Amino acid sequence: MRTGIALAILIGTTCTAFAGGGFDIVIPGRAGVPIIINGLDASYAAVEGEWGLGRNEQVQPTVYGGRYIDPVPRVGHYYPSAGHMPGYGRLEIEPPANRKLPQPAESYHQSWSSQSRPLPAQSDVPLYPPPVIVAPQVDLGPHHYRR
Repeated sequence: MRTGIALAILIGTTCTAFAGGGFDIVIPGRAGVPIIINGLDASYAAVEGEWGLGRNEQVQPTVYGGRYIDPVPRVGHYYPSAGHMPGYGRLEIEPPANRKLPQPAESYHQSWSSQSRPLPAQSDVPLYPPPVIVAPQVDLGPHHYRR
């Protein structure tokens, strides 16, 4: 009986060692940013055989449920060097050289100016006074002193 239980535990624990090669569900870290694996958008798809940094082996993963991503996205930009007309936008028509020209516009002129604020009224103090100002001497005489 003990041997049967020990054998069952041994078989049960060794089977979990082989469970490392299953599949993973890919969930993107940021909304709107796809996870591209071999030209397929693997967002919310099952990926089998992706070991990442777990082993030192390079394995070709299999993506189940991914959708194909166009390597040259058709985003609607216009590149004149490609030689194609743009799909939408303004239709440029060059007018002939001998057409009747419109009347010239009336003349228009506008100007702006700026100036400093006016200086305040000048006082008797010079602009750069000396470091020491000597007060005038006034002699009031002896009758102004009280004792």
